[in-house]
Amino acid sequence: MSGKAEEIVEMLSPTVTALGLQLLGVEFSASGNHALLRLYIDVEGRYVSVEDCEAVSREVSALLDVNDPITSQYTLEVSSPGIDRPLFTPAQFARFIGEEAKVNLRLPQDGRRRLQGKILRVEGDRVVFEEAGKPEFIVAHDNIEKARLVPDLVALGLAGPVPAGQRGKRRKTKES
Repeated sequence: MSGKAEEIVEMLSPTVTALGLQLLGVEFSASGNHALLRLYIDVEGRYVSVEDCEAVSREVSALLDVNDPITSQYTLEVSSPGIDRPLFTPAQFARFIGEEAKVNLRLPQDGRRRLQGKILRVEGDRVVFEEAGKPEFIVAHDNIEKARLVPDLVALGLAGPVPAGQRGKRRKTKES
């Protein structure tokens, strides 16, 4: 998260917590005289509802108006994490050890800015990934610009298993 995003998380977390929800993290991007502020919320034991998003939007809008941390015009979005859940903190990476994640780095590491691999462990502020056929890849959390889980669509029942001989191959259809 950027410095502005971290500032906003610190400001808004108590309000979101008071609503019985958790503020997972914030995405903040500014372009010219307009910005986008996206908040990701979660709740223990059930799915995030539209009503949850509306309540957070209403409460944090008032707080943002009073504190005015964003000088330009902005759009506020409040979202559930979804199946491709974003990961913002080392604790969130630790919660999903064994899961696959797609990561964009702030600065190149070993000549790379992107990786996709299984989260093996978290060591303090470092996240250790395993990519197929490669040595462990250790990334400082501060160097992670953006990270999302890669949903296992087969395990979720949203796709059928791919036959071993077809993995990595494009299926031919009548339109191909």
